[in-house]
Amino acid sequence: MVVDGTEHNHTWVRRGQEIRTAAISVEGTGPAQQVWVVGGLKDLVILKSTGSEFAGFMQDPYTLLQPTNDRVMATSLTAGWRFMTTDVDWEATYAGIKQILMTQFALVHSLALQQTLYRMGEAVLEAYPFIAEIRLSAPNKHHFLYDLSPFNVANDDEVYHAADRPYGLIQATITHDDAPDAGPAWDSYTGLI
Repeated sequence: MVVDGTEHNHTWVRRGQEIRTAAISVEGTGPAQQVWVVGGLKDLVILKSTGSEFAGFMQDPYTLLQPTNDRVMATSLTAGWRFMTTDVDWEATYAGIKQILMTQFALVHSLALQQTLYRMGEAVLEAYPFIAEIRLSAPNKHHFLYDLSPFNVANDDEVYHAADRPYGLIQATITHDDAPDAGPAWDSYTGLI
């Protein structure tokens, strides 16, 4: 993955990955017509091999997840953003938002996926004031260090097991304080809160 013109040293994006999405709602006709547009993407698979931790969380006797100060963080991101106008360069805006999402994922030292999603959404709203809100949904795709001790082989953070299902679906909505009412904008948009 490229960040600021340089290949990032510990973040990758799956090729041929995401699906671009949109939902348009229209009410009324003529001068009274109202239009709501939600753009987005789904299945943007991104992974960073370091720069992420998850520790200090509440635990009980049934907690299996071990706290860590360095972990692989991976997800298949779904994002939707609601426009406040239709006077938009759709191609440039999509490309810009996607780049912001990937860059923030790569650069934020993550204390939790929740924190990273918030920063990703905040950066989009800062860059595009005509975006009223952004909704993000990210399953936590865990990667666990593989135990090679039965083979008398040390695993020096080299071999990981990618769990076959996510263990936590993290969702966030970040909205401008002065955003207009969403109306029916999200009614036909699936996969997000």
